[in-house]
Amino acid sequence: MSSYQRIDRISEEVRREVDAIIREELHDPRVTGTFSVTRAEVTGDLRYAKIYVSVLEDDLRDGLIDALKNAKGYIRRSLGKRMIIRYTPELIFVDDRNIAYGVHIAKVLSEAIGTEEKTGGSDDQEA
Repeated sequence: MSSYQRIDRISEEVRREVDAIIREELHDPRVTGTFSVTRAEVTGDLRYAKIYVSVLEDDLRDGLIDALKNAKGYIRRSLGKRMIIRYTPELIFVDDRNIAYGVHIAKVLSEAIGTEEKTGGSDDQEA
């Protein structure tokens, strides 16, 4: 078995467990709104894990990321209890804006299609 496959499986398991810990066990009032733990990247030696969190509401983004950074010791301890691995990785929370960017692009495209339909289509119809 390749070492990369093992790290990928561990990364996905870390992502799943951290998401569950945040939703079920973390009772910080700043952890609200629509958010998602999109991915986790665990280093090869299992010492560090970057946890990418996407938040749809811009006004809640900074508070949520700060709350997660403040609670990273608790989340790490809970992760160590849930997973059976030699080392529980040090957690680094990163703001992931990919989902918000995708929503923005979809909105711009739908507005562009709407304005095209209002103007009567494209110039190909004249030829």
